[in-house]
Amino acid sequence: MIFSRTAVVSVLSLLALGIEGFSPSSPSSASIAQMVQDSQRYQPRTMSSLSEQMGEDDEMPDIDSPPADDYIVNVGEMESEDETTGIEDDGEPPAWAALEERMAEQRSKHRLHENDTGSPEFQVAGMTERIAYLTKHLQQHPKDFSTRRGLVALVNKRRRLLNYLVKADEKRYVDLINGLGIRHKPASRVKDREEQYSRFPKQKAVKKHLLKKKK
Repeated sequence: MIFSRTAVVSVLSLLALGIEGFSPSSPSSASIAQMVQDSQRYQPRTMSSLSEQMGEDDEMPDIDSPPADDYIVNVGEMESEDETTGIEDDGEPPAWAALEERMAEQRSKHRLHENDTGSPEFQVAGMTERIAYLTKHLQQHPKDFSTRRGLVALVNKRRRLLNYLVKADEKRYVDLINGLGIRHKPASRVKDREEQYSRFPKQKAVKKHLLKKKK
C-alpha cells in the first residue's frame, strides 16, 4: 500500500497527541503531602515517631518500669484496724468483741473461785450471753438456719446444766438464775409406783374361785 506524505505526518501527530493524553500527569507537592499524611494516620506509632513528636527535651514514659510506690500495699498493711485494736471505722467496737467482754465479765462474776473454768455457774454464765447474742442475730437474719440449730443445741445444754445444779445444790441454783435472769423450770422428781398411781382407785379384790389352786 502506498501512503502519501501528508497522511503519514497526520498519523504520527495523532499518535503523539494520544500518548501525551493518556500519560499520567506528575502530582503536585500538595497532593504528595496529603497522601503522606493519610498513610501515617492509619499506621501504628513507633518509639521513633513518638520521640520526634514529643521533642528532644521531653522525657519518654517508661512502660516497663514498676508502678509508683504510693499505692503499693504491703502484706502487713492489709490487716484491718478492727482486727488488731478491736475498733471499727465508726469508732465502736465490733459485736464479737463486745460479746467476749460480756462473757468474761459474767464468768468472773459467777465463778466459784479464781481458777474456776468448769463449774455449772461458769458455763451457764457464758452460755447465757452467747444465747442472747445469737437471738439478736436471728432477729436480723431469720433464714440463718445453721445458727438457729446451734442456738437450740446451746439452750438444751444450758438446761441440762441447770437440771444438774438444782439437784446438786438448790441454793446455788436459785442464786444463779436470779443473777442471770433465766426462766427455767426444774425437772420434776421421778415418782415411785405408789405416788404415781395413788390417785387411781385400787382394784377390787380378786375372787377366790378365780385363783388357781396351788398344788
